[in-house]
Amino acid sequence: MKTTRRHLLASGAALGGTLAMPTYLRAQSAPTEISVQYSNPVLFKELMENVAKAFMAKHPGITVTLRAPEQDYEAILQRNLRDSVTRNLPDVAFHGLNRQRTLEERGIPVDLRPLIDADPETKDLGFSPTLLSLGDTGGKQTGIGFALSTPILYYNADLLKAAGADPDALPKSWDEVIRLAAAIHNPAANRTGMFFDWTVTGNWSWQSLVFSHGGALLDPTETKVAFTEEPGRQSIRVLRRMVDEGRMPDFKSETAFQDMFAGRLGIFMNSTAQLGRFNREIAGRYRLVCGRFPLSSPAARLPAGGNVGMIFTRDEAKQKAAWEFLKFSCGPVGATMMVNATGYMPGTTIPAQREDLLAKFYRDNPNHLVSIGQQDVIRSWYAFPGQNALKITDVVNDHIQTVVAKRGEAEPTLESMAKAVGALLPRRAG
Repeated sequence: MKTTRRHLLASGAALGGTLAMPTYLRAQSAPTEISVQYSNPVLFKELMENVAKAFMAKHPGITVTLRAPEQDYEAILQRNLRDSVTRNLPDVAFHGLNRQRTLEERGIPVDLRPLIDADPETKDLGFSPTLLSLGDTGGKQTGIGFALSTPILYYNADLLKAAGADPDALPKSWDEVIRLAAAIHNPAANRTGMFFDWTVTGNWSWQSLVFSHGGALLDPTETKVAFTEEPGRQSIRVLRRMVDEGRMPDFKSETAFQDMFAGRLGIFMNSTAQLGRFNREIAGRYRLVCGRFPLSSPAARLPAGGNVGMIFTRDEAKQKAAWEFLKFSCGPVGATMMVNATGYMPGTTIPAQREDLLAKFYRDNPNHLVSIGQQDVIRSWYAFPGQNALKITDVVNDHIQTVVAKRGEAEPTLESMAKAVGALLPRRAG
């Protein structure tokens, strides 16, 4: 008997449909697998696992494999730069807003604009031009916002009351914040007045001080340091005043977190991203109140923190699957999951408008509205240019540590920082 395709398929069906099924048919039924990498597992591990699970339930033809998370934005950048050399990049990665530039300079991310323009579903996902602009690097749409943040101040209402302050009339200036911190500070009662977390990844806190004073980090040509101008000098003086007058200790940020959770710290400057963690850890033992970051100039701005979803794969099938994952994770459903799990703002406008998503959540949780209320002054999280971007970040941190530890005076240390940063900037031709 002549063997035909019909006989092969029939015999394959009799044996469970696998043994004799042609290779191309088996390939058609196999799911597309994409690898995804992220960082900061303290905030994102459980969330990303839940997002991947929900996505795969909706898209059974796509399998999402989560790579081991890196510790922070610097670590995932270094990892993926190495991966680009060994050709082992993840298909999707979530990088800090300020690290897009380094990746784009090396041609690693896919330009998402053609995918956005070709997909009719995109217009219904709430990706406004303003929010999309945070993922625009060098004229390319390198990323789409997943979790966005601004710097805010966390206050222990009980300690404020004990210091004679009103938790419903929070400070508006650094002068007021520093005076309040000094009033709260009481070593005998195991109380610390304040901690300004200058260690947040990518010099974000230092940028927040400089930008909120109306300053810039580099000049428009990006060849000269600009933070030695008056706004930068005001910023470094304020930081030192937190130590000298506000009695801010020189300890690690994790110590500050534990003190805040335990009710021993009065004021803590950090990202709104930590709000979900604070709520879980404090668990109602005292009232937590969030306040705006003080703005010290009519030209004040605040750097948007957080991360964007990026696509690295050039494989056509994987790229289509990766795009579906980005739409889901950064769109209304994924954004709602993200906000409920963290304190970040979504990269889409839709959840806050819908009762079935986040409208009620925001009404019931006013602390989450503080960061949204600062959107009118947000700007991009600055990324230093060139091959030494990560090294410059470390140089700035080292000098800030010198000021906080009182190993050097504020303005001389700023000058030293400027000299060290200037030596690492790329030189322009001509």
